[in-house]
Parts: sequence; structure tokens; C-alpha cells
Amino acid sequence: MIFVVSGPSGCGKSTIVDHVLKHVRNIHFSVSHTTRPKRNSEREGKDYYFVSRKEFERMITQKKFVEWAVVHGNYYGTSKREVRIKGKKGDIILGIDVQGAEQIRKKFKKAVFIFILPPDFKELRRRLEKRREDSPEAVCRRLEVSKKEVRHYSSFEYVIVNDCLDQAVSELESIILSTRCRLEMRREEIKPILENFKKSGDGSGTVLETSPRREK
Repeated sequence: MIFVVSGPSGCGKSTIVDHVLKHVRNIHFSVSHTTRPKRNSEREGKDYYFVSRKEFERMITQKKFVEWAVVHGNYYGTSKREVRIKGKKGDIILGIDVQGAEQIRKKFKKAVFIFILPPDFKELRRRLEKRREDSPEAVCRRLEVSKKEVRHYSSFEYVIVNDCLDQAVSELESIILSTRCRLEMRREEIKPILENFKKSGDGSGTVLETSPRREK
């Protein structure tokens, strides 16, 4: 299963995802490629794969991305290889912009989409300025783009308001765990259980997928 987490720059999606990866088993982060310069707090291969514009454009030409977009003047994209490798290990979580999310929606119909909102515009500004990793001009550009990005919230299945980090992390964990419990996700897993009930049942050899009768 692919979980797509999106939202405006500074909404806290990376921080939320990092916490979830530490607490939820069998889920793996899909590392994006970008042409943006690496920040002091970032690590190659963990936060992003940092490449030149020439290399990124070569990958576009060779159709190596499942999604890519130009955001704040830089390229960002998710490679097919990353999705393939991480997908073999278990569920995947993508932290991408709204443009990339729309591309993923068209290619992976069963993906789950979660939008992260900051509590308000003033708080978003405070967070972007506090991290001190962008120039004042870059912060202003990100804030202007955020006004457009938040309009996309209605195209997502879930919305998390990141006012309290612990609460936001708990909500994302709940979305992932509840999705794993869907019948469509568990059909193969429960086959042996149902088979066991057939062998130990009332002799009819049939196990119906119906809800139990509620006692009055």
C-alpha cells in the first residue's frame, strides 16, 4: 500500500512522517530526488537524493519517475526504482507536494492520500522562519505558494491539522493501521483462518462473510 502525505511547505509533514516511521512496523519512506541544495540538517539518501538539474532532466527523458514537479524553482520527483525497491519491503509512505500527489493518484488508484494543514497562516510563517534554512525571499515565496496548495485539501481522503505534533502523529498512525485492517487488504491473510473454520464448522463447509447478529 502507498500512503501519500502532502501539504504546504512548513506544515510539518516531514517531522510527522519521521515519527511514524519510528513507531509503525513494516512501512518505509520513499526518498525523493531533488535539485534543491542540501540543507545542513539533511542527509543524502535519507531525506533526499540530491542531484543536478542536468541529471534530473536526464531521468525525466528516460521516464524514470512515477511523479515529478517543479516546486519553488527546483525539481522534485519520486523514482520508479525507489517505489519498486521499497514496495518489496512493505508499505510505502511518500512525503510529496500536491502536484506530485495528483500524478500518483492517476497511477495508483488504491493509494491513500493524507493532507497536512498548519493551524493557521501565521503559524506557518513562524515555522518557516524558525527553521532558518531559507532566505526571507524564499520564505515569502513558499508562503505565497501555500495559499494555492491548501485549496487542494478537498481532493484528499484524510486531513490532519498539525497543531499538536503528538496528536498529528497519532492520527497518521491510525490512518495507516486502519487501512491495513480493510477487508480487501486482509483477504489473503485470513484465508487460512477461514479454511480452519470450514474444517471445524457445523458440517456445512461454508463460512459466510456477514456481520454477526446483534443481540437485543
